[in-house]
Amino acid sequence: MSDYRRIWIPGGTYFFTLAIADRTQALLVEHIDTLRAAFAWTHRRHPFRTDAVVVLPDHLHAIWTLPEGDAEFALRWKLIKESFSRHLPRTETCSPSRRRKGERGIWQRRYWEHAIRDERDLAAHVDYVHINPVKHGHVRRASDWPYSSFHRFAREGKLTPDWAADANLVKTGE
Repeated sequence: MSDYRRIWIPGGTYFFTLAIADRTQALLVEHIDTLRAAFAWTHRRHPFRTDAVVVLPDHLHAIWTLPEGDAEFALRWKLIKESFSRHLPRTETCSPSRRRKGERGIWQRRYWEHAIRDERDLAAHVDYVHINPVKHGHVRRASDWPYSSFHRFAREGKLTPDWAADANLVKTGE
């Protein structure tokens, strides 16, 4: 088994990517209220700041800043994944290995994390989060995707409603 090394920076800011096991499913948007409740339940027990987030049908990206002295992002993701899974009907395929470990077959076991290094790195990852629904062809404009912190950024005047509206033109060659 691989030896995964994670960077633990108390009070750090991190970019994450998590995906469901069956990438043909749209569980995250079909059960968006359950996912929101899992985030809120975890946040009440182990606070963190969500700097940016986007939820797509089969994966999500998030940027979090943890409280000073706290580097336990793994615990938070474990709780979110467990809470979300617990509230879904048991319809997924589950491998014998997962069953032996008492796991569901909803989430991929691993996730990607990246420690944000500086303001430029943060800005690049925030942009990546917000353009992701366009990149995956779900919408033509970032503002058209409902499950994104893009809307908060627009309300706060940090982004305009037409931000990256021409990104799809580059993607499609129009």
